[in-house]
Amino acid sequence: MSLSLFLVQVFNGLQYGLILFLIASGLTLIFGIMGIINLAHGAFYMLGAYVAFGIAQSSGSLVLAVLGAVATMAALGFVIERVLIGRLYNRNHLDQVLITFGLILVFDEAQRIIWGSDVHSVAIPPALSSSFQVSDIMAFSYYRIFVTVVCAVLAVTMALVIQKTKLGMWIRAGASNREMVSSLGVDINMLFALVFAAGAALTGFAGAISVPLTSVSPGMGDAIIIISFVVVVIGGVGSIKGAFFGALLIGLADTFGRVLLPQFSSFLVYAIMAGVLLWRPQGLFARA
Repeated sequence: MSLSLFLVQVFNGLQYGLILFLIASGLTLIFGIMGIINLAHGAFYMLGAYVAFGIAQSSGSLVLAVLGAVATMAALGFVIERVLIGRLYNRNHLDQVLITFGLILVFDEAQRIIWGSDVHSVAIPPALSSSFQVSDIMAFSYYRIFVTVVCAVLAVTMALVIQKTKLGMWIRAGASNREMVSSLGVDINMLFALVFAAGAALTGFAGAISVPLTSVSPGMGDAIIIISFVVVVIGGVGSIKGAFFGALLIGLADTFGRVLLPQFSSFLVYAIMAGVLLWRPQGLFARA
């Protein structure tokens, strides 16, 4: 592998890893704080992509499409938590798995009714459609650079909110002692609803911003949720730091695997997970 190809793949792997982080961070917060195994989390990625596609087709603006997808997924996540997920906190994990799996079926069918079964695509905005030419044989897509920067800014912002703000303190405290947080006058039910809505919004954003890079297709959330669970397991359940490094690790491994060992690329991801679990069953950065 030439140096130029290596650098391009590193960049692509980091970009993919940061998108995975946006999805996995919501997943790990929802499970680590609320104790909910949400198999339907990937559906927010799919619906975010479809909402962005619909708005982009009607308005011609990717910015409006992304903002609309984020707002829609946040609202949908809030409603689902209030109506359904809030009833599962004291139920066993099997009930959670069955009900959230049922949500996958509902969302998949709703997608087919609204948008059909065709595969769609959205063009990259003209301002970002060219590439940054490093050399005659190495170039970086401006849109991929844009996605990487935006996702990195969101990752840093999320870390600061979780670690440095009163809201973050409540979230971290709620993960270990809900009763204590409630005794401080915090509406723990509303806090959980906001966390769930934020997780849905981040995942919807990941789906929307990925639309120009990939096709919009039925069931696209099913594959991403599996990889996201791998990221959460590797990083440690409930750990944002773990989700970040786990996502980068899987993003790089998947990207290089598709180039160097395409027939074993999927196996490589699960082999890494197995190796981490053998070494540290609690994950790399398990929440204390």
